[in-house]
Amino acid sequence: MSESALSELTQREQIATRIYPSADEACAYVADAISQLIQQRNEAGKPTVLGLATGSTPVRLYRELIRRHQEEGLSFERVITFNLDEYYGLSGDHPESYRRFMQDQLFDHIDIKPENTHVPDGLAPRTDVFASCHQYEQAILDAGGIDIQILGIGRTGHIGFNEPGSGPESRTRLVTLDSLTRRDAARDFLGEENVPRHAITMGVGTILDARKVFLLAWGESKAPVLAESVEGPQTESIPASFLQLHKNCTFCIDKAAASRLTRERHPWLVGPVEWDSAMIRKSVLWLARKTDKALLKLTDEDYTENGMADLLTEKGSAYNLNIDIFNVTQHTITGWPGGKPNADDSNRPERASPFPKRSLVLSPEPTDDVFCLGGVIHRLANQGHDVTVAYMTSGNLAVPDPDARRAIELINEMGESIQDDTEVKHARLLEQQLNEKGLLGEDTPELRQLKGLIRRGEARSSARQLELAPEQLRFLDLPFYENGRYRRFKTDEADVAAMVKLLEEIQPHQIFTTGLGQDPLSSPALCFDVLLSALKKCKDSAWLKDCLFWLYRGPGAEWEMHEIDMAVPLSPDELEFKIKGIYQHQTQRSQSPSASRQSENSWNLASELNRTTANYYDQLGLSEYEAIECFKRFEPHA
Repeated sequence: MSESALSELTQREQIATRIYPSADEACAYVADAISQLIQQRNEAGKPTVLGLATGSTPVRLYRELIRRHQEEGLSFERVITFNLDEYYGLSGDHPESYRRFMQDQLFDHIDIKPENTHVPDGLAPRTDVFASCHQYEQAILDAGGIDIQILGIGRTGHIGFNEPGSGPESRTRLVTLDSLTRRDAARDFLGEENVPRHAITMGVGTILDARKVFLLAWGESKAPVLAESVEGPQTESIPASFLQLHKNCTFCIDKAAASRLTRERHPWLVGPVEWDSAMIRKSVLWLARKTDKALLKLTDEDYTENGMADLLTEKGSAYNLNIDIFNVTQHTITGWPGGKPNADDSNRPERASPFPKRSLVLSPEPTDDVFCLGGVIHRLANQGHDVTVAYMTSGNLAVPDPDARRAIELINEMGESIQDDTEVKHARLLEQQLNEKGLLGEDTPELRQLKGLIRRGEARSSARQLELAPEQLRFLDLPFYENGRYRRFKTDEADVAAMVKLLEEIQPHQIFTTGLGQDPLSSPALCFDVLLSALKKCKDSAWLKDCLFWLYRGPGAEWEMHEIDMAVPLSPDELEFKIKGIYQHQTQRSQSPSASRQSENSWNLASELNRTTANYYDQLGLSEYEAIECFKRFEPHA
């Protein structure tokens, strides 16, 4: 891309933004900047001062810095660090404290001096917090100021723990955490009720004092707030927007996080585009939504008044464009997600043969399957296909302690009623471990096993609602999840081997999966990576050449209209089957998949999403349906 073209496409962006194919490539760029500065300062005998962030976003950056230290000799002996924030009330050895996070993810693996690492004091007495924060600011000044500040961004637009309402004058202080921020951290703390309500954070003004700022962002969930920060006005409702004031700030983001920027989402509004079939479909569907018109009612004036005059010039009249996109959209609709046997499949998303198909549904955690494609699973089973649902992880980290306690009481009472001392002893051991760990401690292996069994039971109950037999379910319990915690997972060959074994056993004709475009350290994204690695090992298998892959978006979200390749309408009865299936996941009732919609039960959210998609199709002038589940074709070999 030429410099002039880049400038034209980024004309709405108020912050320099670099888009990378992957988080690893973005982290390599930032690691280069950090490494070069450290080496220059080391050679001059001077310190380097880094501002560091926590959470899953910078983990890949820290892993790359560790690699450079261990393999290339990058020394951190002269580096001084200041962390953005810390939960108030947590000691440094608490498993979810940011001090512990930094030790685990970076400090313990490099040659940095412990006295050179600074994290806000989360245990300062309330009467001393103001003075402690002032001392933290002074320590930064005494070190010479921050040379490079690393940031992530929360879905409220917060940087550090500067929640909406934080202005550019704010300094290090005690803050009350936003409800959405606490919900996003709920799984780390095994329940929202365990998440601290307060934190100590550097202020926006403190961050703006850094000489250089890099903000990292991965995954589609960050896309809306990132676009507002980069292209919108500076506002206290989006604290990250004040980074527009910084003269040396760069956002380094992946494609998924960039998806709402104008140059990515609506490039025809900021410059010339190549009008291939995908871009035409995307722009025409956008135009229909913007003008609130059915596809066949769009006029030449609609195109010219909305920045698409060159499309008309290149492709002809609105009439022809409307017909083409109407047909393409109509052909995404099918009542046969496994293909309709003995039918003309030239305009159907799935092929007619073979029939029946071996259909494999991959669910990162229990609930994902029924929430996102419960209707399709029920339809596939009733249409005679051989359906297997594989739960890739146990989901035990998402089971609240009160649910585990109820199960322990049941085991204990059952043991006592049948006079089984083994059951009683086991129940009492579990109860003791639960009591000893408290609200914020880590689960023992025995407790995690119990919580995994709870979720298995819920998954079986849900499957029965979808008319699946127990033998159609597989519980892989991938090791990366069993041996890790949220935001700190790391896959290895054992995970891939388990997936290869499943694939070679099932030899599916179609696979439904998710995880593309999500945070790289999230369980769906890691499960998707495991699948891709497994497919590479299966590349010579005959079944793979005849297998189609269908992506579902993930709980709480749906594909945009131009991304949909298969839309499966659900009748009112089928939607009811799905809702009843979701309802069986009782431990997840207070953990709605979309943190922005926590006030609603997950089954209501699923119903609303599916009905909204059906309404979109209706607005475009196609048939009216009760609800629709949507999928996108994926080519793993591309």
